[in-house]
Amino acid sequence: MLQLGDQMRSAGERAQRLSSFMSHPASYSLHRDPLPDHEQKQAALSYLHEAWAEARHDGVDGDCLAQASLFTALAELVSTYGEDAVAKFVEGLPARVRNGEFSLSLARQ
Repeated sequence: MLQLGDQMRSAGERAQRLSSFMSHPASYSLHRDPLPDHEQKQAALSYLHEAWAEARHDGVDGDCLAQASLFTALAELVSTYGEDAVAKFVEGLPARVRNGEFSLSLARQ
């Protein structure tokens, strides 16, 4: 059984990994050479875009898709990094949203 100090250290390590996971390639053991991190992210976005388009075609509301996607994404992060690490990660989301990081239509100069 882990001691409290070990649990806190593990939570801290998980928080650190979560905050840097988008910057560093993930290691997966596949039967073929893994794609570079940026290519994996692009492939993931492509799969999600296809699934999203299919669901919209079938009549699923975009807001419902967004909420289900956020839930699924956060649940995956929690299962990987733990609640405390994910809570720390999402604390920075309001500023990122306000800074336009998630806006698809950017003002062109």
